[in-house]
Amino acid sequence: MSEKRLQTLEESLTHQEQQIGDLSEMLILQAREIANLSKEILKLKAKIEHYEHDTSGSEESAQSGADFAAQNKPPHY
Repeated sequence: MSEKRLQTLEESLTHQEQQIGDLSEMLILQAREIANLSKEILKLKAKIEHYEHDTSGSEESAQSGADFAAQNKPPHY
């Protein structure tokens, strides 16, 4: 095998190793972000269930999320 061809293969291998390392790092960061977002979703679901439970004293007074939001507008509206 010629010296130039061997050098080309080594360079290619080095670049591929770097790309694999970069992709692995991205994958780790994305997995962490997904885990954090999943936790946030669970917290928000719990809040929604809490509000729905508080507003539904009986079946007749049960409100949808949209009705509850319409009655409890933030101060800037």
